[in-house]
Amino acid sequence: MKKGSWLLSLLVVLMLALLLAGCGSGGGKQPSGSGAQSQPQSSETKSDAKAVKLGIIQIVEHPALDAARKGFLAALKAGGYEEGKNLQVDFQNAQGDQSTLQNIARKFAQDKKNLILAIATPSAMAMANETQDIPILITAVTDPVAAKLVKSMEKPGTNVTGTTDMNPIKEQLELLKQLVPSAKKFGVIYNSSEVNSQVQVKIVKQEAAGLGLTVVEAPVTASNEVVQATQSLVGRVEAIYVPTDNTVVSSISGVLQVAEQHKIPVIAGESNTVESGALGTIGIDYYKLGQQTGQMALRVLKGEKPQDMPIEKQKDLDIVLNAKAAKAFGVTIPEDLKKKASKIIE
Repeated sequence: MKKGSWLLSLLVVLMLALLLAGCGSGGGKQPSGSGAQSQPQSSETKSDAKAVKLGIIQIVEHPALDAARKGFLAALKAGGYEEGKNLQVDFQNAQGDQSTLQNIARKFAQDKKNLILAIATPSAMAMANETQDIPILITAVTDPVAAKLVKSMEKPGTNVTGTTDMNPIKEQLELLKQLVPSAKKFGVIYNSSEVNSQVQVKIVKQEAAGLGLTVVEAPVTASNEVVQATQSLVGRVEAIYVPTDNTVVSSISGVLQVAEQHKIPVIAGESNTVESGALGTIGIDYYKLGQQTGQMALRVLKGEKPQDMPIEKQKDLDIVLNAKAAKAFGVTIPEDLKKKASKIIE
C-alpha cells in the first residue's frame, strides 16, 4: 500500500472512532428494554425510602403537651429511630382550632403514615375518626374509654393505645387543703366541651365533698373566655384548681395574673403549670409520660398490635412547689411538705 493511501485509511478509522464515541456519550436516551442499568439512587433517597413516617398531631401548644412530644421523640431516638436518618416526622399543631385539627387528621390518614402520635384527647378523637388501620399512640388523654378511643383500658380492641394522664385528683385536693388550710370553697376553670375536662370535673366534685370542700365551676368554651372566667371567681373562692385542660392551660398566664392580683392561690393538675407560676401540684411528669408512650411505639414498630396493648399510666408522682408563687399568693409552705417535694421552684 502506498504511503498516502495508508495515511488516508488511518484518518478515516480515527474519524469513525470519534463519531462512535460521541454517540455513546450520555446525551441521548437509552431505548427501553435495552438492558441498561438505571442510575443508582442517592443515599438520601435510599434513607427516605426506609424511614418510618411518623405523624404527630397536637391540639394546641403549651408546655405539658410539648414536653410529652419531646419525651416521645427522645424514646424513639434511644430505640434507634432518629429524625433525619430513619425517621420522617410530620408535626402539625392545630392551635386550638377544631376544623384545622380535623384537616390534619384527614391528611395524615391520606398520607398513610406508618405511625401516629396523637397528643391530648381532641387530637386522639379526630385521628381515630379518620383511620382504623394506622397504629395511633395517644398521650395526655385523660379517659380513653369515655372518649370512645378504646373498648377498655386493659384491652383496647382498636388501633389505639398509649398513655393516660388521669390526675390523682384526690391527692391534689388534699394538697390544696395543706397549702390553703382556710379554704372552704375553690373554683375550677375548665372547657365544658372537652371530654377529658368533663371527666376530671366529675371526679373533682366527688372528691371535694369527701374533703369538706365546695366547688364553684367556671366553665369556658374558648381560650378568650379564660380570663373572664377567672375574674368571675374573685370574692367567691379561697383557691382555684386548674385541671389538665388544654384550653385553660394554654391561657394560664391570664389566670395567674388575675389570681395573683387578688391573692387567690392556684393549684395545678400538672407540673408545667407550676413552672409557669401556679402554687403547686402532685402529679405526673409529661416528659416522662411521653417517653413511656415512645417506648410503647417501639413495641408497635417491632410488630405488637395496639389492640392488645393495655393503656398505661405513670406510676411515679411528683410533688412540685413554687416558692416564688407562694410569696405572690401570700402562702406559707409547710416545712414537712417542703421535705416531701420532688422539686421546689425558687
